[in-house]
Amino acid sequence: MVTFKRTNFKFEDDKMLEIVSTNVRKYRKEAGITQEQLAVDISMSPDYLRRFESQKGKEGLTIRKLYKMSVVLNVPIDKFFEEKEAHDKTEV
Repeated sequence: MVTFKRTNFKFEDDKMLEIVSTNVRKYRKEAGITQEQLAVDISMSPDYLRRFESQKGKEGLTIRKLYKMSVVLNVPIDKFFEEKEAHDKTEV
């Protein structure tokens, strides 16, 4: 079996993390939860959560922490990956 690297994929990791961090902040604020409280609820450093939100995801986030955020904020996990344009279209 021959395996080779295909090159027809475009991964936008930085953009994806920026979208996720923006949505974490959005849903956290909608829920009326502070950064400190969310961090405590999911066993994360409040400073790390602050940096994740303010630096547009440059800090990164584990899927486990994102899952916990979705539970605490009562938001389906896929909502964290929606771009702003998708939100705007559904609100019309």
